[in-house]
Amino acid sequence: MDTIGAFEAKTHLSALLERVAKGETITITKHGVPAAVLAPVERSTGRPGLSHKEIVAGMRALRRQVRPDTVSVREMVEQGRRF
Repeated sequence: MDTIGAFEAKTHLSALLERVAKGETITITKHGVPAAVLAPVERSTGRPGLSHKEIVAGMRALRRQVRPDTVSVREMVEQGRRF
């Protein structure tokens, strides 16, 4: 872990961000006292968001459930407010 002063960090921020993106962690000090830490963002290991096909399939399933002749728009709005 490298340590750098606040003024130098401000002056060389782009270069520091490149180093951090490569995996380094850098401590920024103000008058010799640690003030902040620049660290790489942890990558999410979870499942990514829904795919386009999954979203469309969900919208089509919702369309099959809600028939305009059985439920008015006002009823749908009121029903949505309950949740």
